[in-house]
Amino acid sequence: MKEAIDNFLTYLRVEKGFSENTIAAYRNDLNQLTSFIKEEAARRGSIPPWSSFDRQAMLNYLLDLRQRNYAATTVARKVAASRSFFSFMVAEGIIKTNPIEEVHSPKIGRSLPKPISISKVRLLLEQPEKLSAPEAKRDRAMLELLYASGMRVSELVSLNVADVDLAGGFVRCLGKGGKERVIPIHEGAVLAVKEYIDKNRPRLTHNDEQALFLNRRGDRLTRQGLWQILKGYVKSANLEDKVTPHTLRHSFATHMLSGGADLRSVQELLGHANIATTQVYTHLTSEHIRRTYEKSHPRAK
Repeated sequence: MKEAIDNFLTYLRVEKGFSENTIAAYRNDLNQLTSFIKEEAARRGSIPPWSSFDRQAMLNYLLDLRQRNYAATTVARKVAASRSFFSFMVAEGIIKTNPIEEVHSPKIGRSLPKPISISKVRLLLEQPEKLSAPEAKRDRAMLELLYASGMRVSELVSLNVADVDLAGGFVRCLGKGGKERVIPIHEGAVLAVKEYIDKNRPRLTHNDEQALFLNRRGDRLTRQGLWQILKGYVKSANLEDKVTPHTLRHSFATHMLSGGADLRSVQELLGHANIATTQVYTHLTSEHIRRTYEKSHPRAK
């Protein structure tokens, strides 16, 4: 069983160009499916081959997930991972048919992104200025760059120093599927990154590490490290909103559209393959317009 999963993950990495984070999610979901099959098999005394896994077995697995109170979104993701895995095995000739082709994912409503207001973004970005440690200048540069570019957190922590062109005012990053895009950044973000690179990054580096953002050991900062840093600043800013690193990406998109940017340009900046993914932000700007209208129009009061 493990060999089949490893071959599938290699296919996702090499042929589909999926990121390591996506592959890790697939691995976790498929390992959980394997554990369930082994637990069921233990009652019968033998572990069956993948070829014997059928629709009823998948329905039993879904029932087990529901009994464990998994959210509908999580169950839907696990079904999608399993469907892709079995489709791969059909293509490889390991099994004849996909046993879960007719198994439907739970219906889930599309949740809207939750941005924060421009004033709250400004307050959050001001927090590192209150500290004098070298890490504070790094943090200011990170937060400024996140909001200026709308990058995903994984894209930000993957940046090398050479990926930022301060003179040209742009950053080059690799998005999902290894697709490169060039994003312009405003002067304020350029100055914050320049100050960090020139004055503070040398105090953090201890080797030839090429990563733009470093931790205290001089190694590349991780997504988890950035998350912990952000939580500290959210707390010091007394923001009651639930703010995650992705919140600044949502806020970037919403504020750009509210400011008059066209949808296609925002799609390119965010690196969305499908414009429908970007369109979700138009719902937020429409709601803002509706609230403004109801507050301002004399007949709407």
